[in-house]
Amino acid sequence: MPIKESELILNPDGSVYHLNLKPEHVAHTVIFVGDQNRVSRISKYFDSIEFETQKREFKTHTGYYKKKRITVISTGIGPDNIDIVLNELDALVNIDFKTRQIKDKLTSLKIVRVGTSGALQDDIPVDSIVLSTHGLDLNGMLHAYKIDGIRSPDIEKAFAEQTNWHSEKASPIVVKGSESLQKTLDSNTIYKGLTATAGGFYGPQGRVLRLAVQDADLNSKMDNFNFNGTKITNLEMETSAIYGLSKLLGHDAISLNAIIANRVLGTFSKDPGAAVENLITYTLNKLTE
Repeated sequence: MPIKESELILNPDGSVYHLNLKPEHVAHTVIFVGDQNRVSRISKYFDSIEFETQKREFKTHTGYYKKKRITVISTGIGPDNIDIVLNELDALVNIDFKTRQIKDKLTSLKIVRVGTSGALQDDIPVDSIVLSTHGLDLNGMLHAYKIDGIRSPDIEKAFAEQTNWHSEKASPIVVKGSESLQKTLDSNTIYKGLTATAGGFYGPQGRVLRLAVQDADLNSKMDNFNFNGTKITNLEMETSAIYGLSKLLGHDAISLNAIIANRVLGTFSKDPGAAVENLITYTLNKLTE
């Protein structure tokens, strides 16, 4: 049964609706960044760039670094944007746009998030790198999909109990990152742990300006969460959505974050740009070792 035009929307030139990409524009190794300006900060290291496009916040460069073909895509901020990017990216490699049929042979992409985040543990310094072994979904977007086969019930139960999770909020979801990509990108210079993904920047991450939050102690509860030695290292807005959708669609995904703030100590990087640059070169070199 062909996928309806209302479900898979294509532009007049045959590109997918939001990303403005055609299948030939996508490499099998993809780097996600939130900030569209970070795309060129990565592609400036490429030996050559073969394709560029942008529509809204979704900017893409595809090129070669040390003979490896890589696509860099800016996702914008938040789980809702990740839902768009990952579904359209998967469609580009696994759906025939002419017949609107799912391909018989599916392609598995390698997806690496290169982001920024704030640490929730006092022993993770600013300017360091955190690799997310798991994504903890606090925003509920993944509940739109059938996720029973990708969850980590024991960690989810422990988190809900230790934080006294409010019953009217979406139940927490924990998804493990790609073990193969973790091995590729691991080193003794980075920190590892569980990354929490919020659905917003202010209240959902415990920031208070003029609005009171539902649980003023949630951040401190997350700081103290411990499941058999696994702690919540950092808090951001994309990782769990990337992990969940990638696992459901059969792609490998891992998330790396430059730590530019420590929420426990109240510190902020004196040169966040340098921290991001270090993460970029670290990632590119690890992907091509």
